[in-house]
Amino acid sequence: MNRNDLCWCGSGRKYKKCHLAYDERLDAMKFDFFKGQVRPPRNIIKNAADIEGIRKAGVLNDAALDLAASMVEEGRDTASIDDAVRKLIEGNGGIPACLNYEGYPKSICISLNDVVCHGIPSRKTILKEGDILNVDITTILDGYYADASRMFMVGKVAPEAERLVQVAKECMLIGIEAVKPWGYVGDIGAAVNAHAKANGCSVVTELGGHGVGKDFHEDPYIPHVGERGTGMLLVPGMVFTVEPMINAGRYKVTVDKKDGWTVRTKDHSLSAQWEKTILVTETGVEVLSS
Repeated sequence: MNRNDLCWCGSGRKYKKCHLAYDERLDAMKFDFFKGQVRPPRNIIKNAADIEGIRKAGVLNDAALDLAASMVEEGRDTASIDDAVRKLIEGNGGIPACLNYEGYPKSICISLNDVVCHGIPSRKTILKEGDILNVDITTILDGYYADASRMFMVGKVAPEAERLVQVAKECMLIGIEAVKPWGYVGDIGAAVNAHAKANGCSVVTELGGHGVGKDFHEDPYIPHVGERGTGMLLVPGMVFTVEPMINAGRYKVTVDKKDGWTVRTKDHSLSAQWEKTILVTETGVEVLSS
């Protein structure tokens, strides 16, 4: 591009004052094909307006998670949590992204015990003491998405269940700490997997994180098992989720044949997951939804 052209990112700024230095640094880097190192495409790099849009969606998404947190209690049916979250999101001008997404029937996902993800809220699913559960919410606001999930424990839970919830949170945080500008996607999975294995747990490999922006699932795909120095280059302006799914037993999972959504551990061991939407910055990361 000419230095005085409008930048390719859509910011409306001149190229020389926007992404010229970024492109020069990227062009100077060498990628190792045999390591699977990948140059990020321009269409996944967010400009300031995009980032602000995702950030605002994240504020509403976090409010929805806070509401869900206040409702987790023994005797509560999970459909009532779904109903309340939907009213909050829609009442603030948002859209629950999960609702009717590829036929998914509810606004959020609530996954209990051996359910890894995509658990469907139901009047028949009643929370009881000892349960652990993940609440996963994705919100659309003014065309931008934000995605995050949290774990909860109902009353007194077994020590091994409490430990799994903690290890899963640590895995997510360690994965986020591994995100560095000009690092690689593989750095995330390597850090997550090492911590999970050190604690006697396994990482689900069939599902991972994803880019976030104007679509539900964008590039890059974020595996939570990996090798340092491999995969797509991480650069400022990328937005994606870090959301490792950690099993107390083996990593293999199955999908419910009846509903086509509910993912469970194949060995029926407990599973836990935490998720945040993050932005890669010039100096590190910014959490946009948690």
